[in-house]
Amino acid sequence: MLIDSHAHLDFPDFQSDLEDLISRARQAGVDRILAIGSGTGPGSLDCALRLAEKFSILDASIGIHPHEARLAVEEDYRFLEDLATHEKIVAWGEIGLDYHYHHSPREVQQAVFEKQLDLAARFDLPVIIHTREAEEDTLKILEKKWRDRTGVMHCFSGSRRLAETALEMGFHISFSGILTFPKAGEIRQIAAQVPLDRLLVETDAPYLAPVPLRGKRNEPAFVVETAKSLAEIKGLSLEEIGFITSANYHRLFYD
Repeated sequence: MLIDSHAHLDFPDFQSDLEDLISRARQAGVDRILAIGSGTGPGSLDCALRLAEKFSILDASIGIHPHEARLAVEEDYRFLEDLATHEKIVAWGEIGLDYHYHHSPREVQQAVFEKQLDLAARFDLPVIIHTREAEEDTLKILEKKWRDRTGVMHCFSGSRRLAETALEMGFHISFSGILTFPKAGEIRQIAAQVPLDRLLVETDAPYLAPVPLRGKRNEPAFVVETAKSLAEIKGLSLEEIGFITSANYHRLFYD
């Protein structure tokens, strides 16, 4: 039993074989997949929901990614509010800050991030956080807007301080195929310190295929390899990690 807690199944990479992909995921022991609904920004914000309505294995999220923050207008927020009450929507995200790329100005990213945190709080949805080269500002905004609420630091590749602060704030930490990369020793050390009841696994498909599948298009079935790596780090079996991370997912997104 495994859950892929983060996959971009609306991307063009999957248009030709989505049904086969879901079949392969089931065969690999993946029972549930969270389809991320940030899409390509305004105009596609219901992309994950459309898929989740078609496939029972899927949950869905909604949100405006920091890359597209510059495109957000009030109409988009109203549309997200309409989507937020749908029974298939379990989270708001991915949202946050990305200073590695410059698709949207930093101050615009910050304003859109704060606005979405306010909306997620109003609808009592956990948040899925994207942060890249923006740890200080991400934590500053979360400290201001998101104390005593829950969420997940997705595709964790940050510092020990980010992990520790996020855990103190009540966040879960989700590990992707990065955990299996040869040069990711520091990430594995951080994973070793994350409490079992705060762990999630994900693919971030179609990106970041794990070892030994590097170079391939990532897909939910491949989350098994990340779970194997996490199990080894924690000194547990794959079955135990599957049970633990699945229970964490259900508690975070359903309770």
